[in-house]
Amino acid sequence: MKIRFCEHNKGKGKVFRRLKEEHPDLNIKIKDCIKHCGSCRDTPIATVDKKKVTAGDADKLYDQIIAMIREETNGQ
Repeated sequence: MKIRFCEHNKGKGKVFRRLKEEHPDLNIKIKDCIKHCGSCRDTPIATVDKKKVTAGDADKLYDQIIAMIREETNGQ
């Protein structure tokens, strides 16, 4: 599972650190750009396996990513 954050997104730091700490086995990176500039400017955003994930705040973004990880894990 690839999780990418944009360098310029305000919500990335807390979520990135938490995911790295709790799920060190995942492929998580901060990139210069994830090519969702309109959304990136306005809200916390990440891509999970190239799917855009947005939320109202960093905690909600983290929760959505965790839900996707669990869904992927349970599906295997």
